[in-house]
Amino acid sequence: MKESTRPEGSPVVVGVDGSPESILALKWANTLAPTLGATITAVIAWHLESMYGPFASSDWDPEYTAQQVIETALVQAFGDTPPEGLTSKIVRGQPAKVLLDLAESAQLLVLGSRGHGGFAGLLLGSVSSACAAHATCPVLVVHTETKQERLTSPAQGFQGGDDEPAGKA
Repeated sequence: MKESTRPEGSPVVVGVDGSPESILALKWANTLAPTLGATITAVIAWHLESMYGPFASSDWDPEYTAQQVIETALVQAFGDTPPEGLTSKIVRGQPAKVLLDLAESAQLLVLGSRGHGGFAGLLLGSVSSACAAHATCPVLVVHTETKQERLTSPAQGFQGGDDEPAGKA
């Protein structure tokens, strides 16, 4: 594998869609970013066709909705104390392409295993799968625990307070 030429301080990029997996991805990024000497860039991408097809309402503002989703996700992940240097981006485009483009200058790309789209039974969504296959930086795909896993085995990952990840990487 080719050594990374990304300078220290390149961001940890996190894909956000408001799902529980993306909230956990933000928490994992917050845990890992200081180790890498990095800041966090939270990214939400929107694309009309992937959201509502040709039936989108003309009075609906997808950028405003994306802004609300990312703001809510950041509060859910960090409360009133966001990490130092945290930035957020709202980008129009196919989510996988947007994240892959941003990953070119990132130290790490962190994603939830599944977002709001797709099928509930899948272990890996189409965006996380595409990013894991094609990113030019390391990719961390975060899974949340299922209720059955919590009941039958010790939790994997960190076991800290509310501000630490408790899912599986």
